[in-house]
Amino acid sequence: MLRIGLLSVAHLHADGYVGALRDLPGVEFVGFADEDQTRGEAFARQHQTHFYPTYQALLADNIDGVVICSENSRHLLLIELAAAARVGILCEKPLATTLRDAERAVQVCDQAGVVLKTAFPMRFNAPAMEIHNLIMHGGLGTVYAINGTNQGECPHHHRAWFVDPVLAGGGAIADHTVHLADMFRWMLNTEPVEVYAEANHILYANVAPDVETGGIVSLKLADGTIATIDCSWSKPPYYPTWGGLAMDVIGSGGLATMNAFQQNLTVYRHSAGRAAFSGWGSNADRAMLEDFTAALRGEESRGASGVDGLRAVAVVIAAYDSIRTGKPVRL
Repeated sequence: MLRIGLLSVAHLHADGYVGALRDLPGVEFVGFADEDQTRGEAFARQHQTHFYPTYQALLADNIDGVVICSENSRHLLLIELAAAARVGILCEKPLATTLRDAERAVQVCDQAGVVLKTAFPMRFNAPAMEIHNLIMHGGLGTVYAINGTNQGECPHHHRAWFVDPVLAGGGAIADHTVHLADMFRWMLNTEPVEVYAEANHILYANVAPDVETGGIVSLKLADGTIATIDCSWSKPPYYPTWGGLAMDVIGSGGLATMNAFQQNLTVYRHSAGRAAFSGWGSNADRAMLEDFTAALRGEESRGASGVDGLRAVAVVIAAYDSIRTGKPVRL
């Protein structure tokens, strides 16, 4: 039986991970630790789970793995603590807020000989897997271009730290670029070589004045493919869900379109006052966590590694460098 806990519950995905971990066979969800006492007590009541007094106390409780759900800038500290305790790690994205921290995260886990995975659940999303297989088997011929969107509402009312440039490492670009950057690498088996980006503060300027809320990131990849990422917080607060992820893949053999979150029903309720999405598809988060447990057991794993997380951070840092200079940035 694998014993797994959460290090911090600052990230909104922590709520979903609790249910998924409890549902996995061969896994015992032991609880969580968090440095914020008020937040921790509320989370413990909501999920009826154990609240460890310190991160060290959780790591010392004979556990096999942790899922890190802290604020982005605190990922490295918790990775170092878990690596020192020889505990496997699945870390929320982005892996870090600086390239140096991301490199350090990979290094300490390599030196300690512990598993380090990055939380990129889109690798387990059913529509994304179909597109990946289509590309890998030549169904689109040579891929020329990809138009990607990963939009959402401004997350300030879910977790205020998402609009704090120090804790989050930026705004919409830091939040939403990494998923598609990883998907491009995964689907095409090639690396980004150049990044150009533009951003603005037009949307949600009243609640997120210190970070960009809209952005377009353009990439050139080593195989010649060009790609774009609309990473904007452009969905209104009353949208049925937080946002969405979609892609148009253009190749010599045709066009494929993908909506990662189209496996849902639109539900209207008089009492709710607005529409809501009720998903019926497979759970990518659960599949990602199942893959993490396979890695902890030494079995085959296809989830994103720490190096994959590092590569995605490099794209984000290059995007911010491009915005600052107004020029393309080579990777």
